[in-house]
Amino acid sequence: MIMKVTVVKELVVTVSNKVGVLADMAQLLADAKVNIEAVAGYADKDNTAKIMFITKNNRKALVVLKKAKYSAVKVRPALVVELKNKLGALALLTQKLAIADIDIKQTYGTVAGVGNARLVVSTADAKKTAVALKK
Repeated sequence: MIMKVTVVKELVVTVSNKVGVLADMAQLLADAKVNIEAVAGYADKDNTAKIMFITKNNRKALVVLKKAKYSAVKVRPALVVELKNKLGALALLTQKLAIADIDIKQTYGTVAGVGNARLVVSTADAKKTAVALKK
């Protein structure tokens, strides 16, 4: 059910949790012709938020965001996993990681229409995770 596993770089931006911040960042990236392939975010208790991006051009995205004063940006490895949109696909993926004793730090994903799903997975060791998922 797992079709493809790719190690990528994910941008993690810590921002003030204010209305319009994501809209601003999305517009900045669009104006710079940086395509966002995946995005997720959440608010923390201390009035900050974390927004995670995977883009086609992380270097350019990093420059654009920092120039716009979004300076709390970290780059970390992550995996993009393409899998069949079938019952039990997530269970299979997470069982493989459990068997390999790999702790999932964060995950988010979506299904776009019929057929396939894309899942972003962050762990302590992206390469080890990729090997485990390809078995």
